[in-house]
Amino acid sequence: MERQVVPIGRTVDARLVPTGDPVTIPNGTFVTLTQSLGGTYTVVFNGNMARIDGADADALGLTPEVLEFEAPANGQVDPDQVERALASVFDPEIPVSILDLGLIYDRRIGSDGTVSVVMTLTAPGCGMGPVLVDDVKSRLAGVPNVRNVEVELVFDPPWSREMMSEEARLELGLF
Repeated sequence: MERQVVPIGRTVDARLVPTGDPVTIPNGTFVTLTQSLGGTYTVVFNGNMARIDGADADALGLTPEVLEFEAPANGQVDPDQVERALASVFDPEIPVSILDLGLIYDRRIGSDGTVSVVMTLTAPGCGMGPVLVDDVKSRLAGVPNVRNVEVELVFDPPWSREMMSEEARLELGLF
């Protein structure tokens, strides 16, 4: 996506990247849209990067991306839908999904409809950690037959570039 300067159509709440601190962007403010992936938006506002949630796409003059799934006839959680949901969560600074970044260490689907995820961050001090965890919970909660989502954030083993998919390394030129 090419960077584009767009006016904010209504006052919108956002989170600063990488600290995760809340910020309000006033109506009429011009921002530079730098990333639009997975239904969330990264903008530059007053010299800082900020992440705008997909539910607020209209503030950028965009239509929200809605992740939709067809309910399986067997009443179970579909593992492929869990993967699609995880693949739709993107790091706000890097144009790669958290799945391709290698941030998801484990995911399990219980017979009771509980999806348990073990994940990490690219750096332990990343303030966006709670935002990414909330994104994972929100996306997985939208998968049919998911009754509960548990996310454990761990830092052992520490994340490294080797955990990234080949596609992600190609995308970022890390070969």
